[in-house]
Amino acid sequence: MEITLLDGSIGQEIVKRSGDRPTPLWSTSVMLHKPDVVGAVHRDYFAAGATVATANTYAVHRDRLVRAGLEDQYEALLAMAMTQAEAARDAHGTGRIAAALGPLGASYRPDLLPPLAEVQRLFAEQVHLLEARADLFLLETVSSLDHARGALMACRATDKSVWLAVSVMDEDGTLLRSGEPVQELADLVETFQPAAVLINCSPPEVIAAGLEIIKTFGRPFGAFANGFTRITEGFLQEAPTVEALEQRHDMGPVEYASFVMAWVAQGATIVGGCCEVGPAHIAEIARQLRKAGHQIV
Repeated sequence: MEITLLDGSIGQEIVKRSGDRPTPLWSTSVMLHKPDVVGAVHRDYFAAGATVATANTYAVHRDRLVRAGLEDQYEALLAMAMTQAEAARDAHGTGRIAAALGPLGASYRPDLLPPLAEVQRLFAEQVHLLEARADLFLLETVSSLDHARGALMACRATDKSVWLAVSVMDEDGTLLRSGEPVQELADLVETFQPAAVLINCSPPEVIAAGLEIIKTFGRPFGAFANGFTRITEGFLQEAPTVEALEQRHDMGPVEYASFVMAWVAQGATIVGGCCEVGPAHIAEIARQLRKAGHQIV
């Protein structure tokens, strides 16, 4: 079977390598001061076997930059993220670049989502600025039906592939972070026809249940999980930093790859990692995929 192997954590990996304390701007802050760290992360994932580089655009949103007095850097930061991904791809000689569109407001907080028209407007601006340099758009950590609807509406103007990646409850893979059933995405998928539907930034243990639902949508599907113990109350506060989250210590490359191979057995054809999943994890997934006779594309 042909499998697309995504990279792993981008933002978390960048912050870890920077040696700096995390800020509410997350990896965007590092990119401003140490852009080469971003490029090095992309290069390491390509070397590990990934075929897609996820650009460091997840947290580059006007609302987040306004809080830090950096809104005037919005377009420059988007361009900087794409430049780092392009340089890594060119050095590797092959690969695709996914422009990541992260949540407005904050991750895992669908209650902070602006009105639908504003969601569409803000995402459409990003799509317009990124589409000339992106091979595909990755709508990441989508946590509610309205979030999915607004982001998919914003992508209607592009002819690039759009992958919808939703985040599910830590305890129940059949529910979005909003509490809405994953099954209720079916009508949106039918209407907007994203090129793939994925589950991301959720515990690996709950993903299989969500994939059983998503596989009925008639689109290519897959997953990339996180390695957090759980999403803490501290991280759900105003302008948090990742210091409020705790890394698991039972999710090494072999352990994580076993989850990924189970998703492939379910029919997943797009896999990778999210927060706390690094290059060593991706290398192990690549090894196991090849050993099982799959072709990484």
